[in-house]
Amino acid sequence: MIKVLMHGCNGKIGQTISRIIKNQQDMELVAGVDPYLHIVNPFPVFATIDECPTPADVIIDFSTASAVPALLEYARQKKMPLVVCTTGLSDEVIEDLKNSSHEIPIFFSANMSLGVNLLIALAKRATEILADSGFDIEIIEKHHNQKIDAPSGTALAIADAINETLDNSYTYRYDRSTVREKRPHKEIGIHAVRGGSIVGEHDVLFAGNDEFITLSHQATSKEVFAVGALKAARFLVTKTPGLYNMDHLLQA
Repeated sequence: MIKVLMHGCNGKIGQTISRIIKNQQDMELVAGVDPYLHIVNPFPVFATIDECPTPADVIIDFSTASAVPALLEYARQKKMPLVVCTTGLSDEVIEDLKNSSHEIPIFFSANMSLGVNLLIALAKRATEILADSGFDIEIIEKHHNQKIDAPSGTALAIADAINETLDNSYTYRYDRSTVREKRPHKEIGIHAVRGGSIVGEHDVLFAGNDEFITLSHQATSKEVFAVGALKAARFLVTKTPGLYNMDHLLQA
């Protein structure tokens, strides 16, 4: 039985994981961490990670960027595998995450959806074919009105994957209203829409002369992210220290 510690247990995805894990034969949610203690859970919940004394086999994190540094320190001290699903991390925190992976196994992905990661692979392939033919690249992401970070971590992951295919020679443009000029070719536009209860939508537009190609992914439920996180947790508990991502999981 894999014992799971849920960091961010009272958030929407944390509660989704709590519900799904009840039906898993090989997993048990033994404790949670969340500063908001207004929800009654069938497991002990602590306001901060430092207060949690409960041993576990793996930590799943769906919290906020500001909570991740303390979580990394806790995981290092306890030598516990860690699945980090929180987005909007600063460069400093990502560097800390990479350094921590020398001591413990860490799974880090901007999006836990299988479909989104397929979208990224398709976008990379499309870039290889279309970039030299003068196609412009734009990314549009849409999320609910409660999402804090913008653009989404997934949109940035898509942009980074595309840019790696282009030898990191493109720059990112987040707001075209700040500069009045024609669009340079070696640029990836990234646009964020926030409204209502949109779970998550990502479109990658390749705009050429007289033809346009759009790759799209829509999530209609947060359950896809929860299922992906549980798959990552199962994958990670048997691993040695290192930094793992969805590519490793898909190839396992």
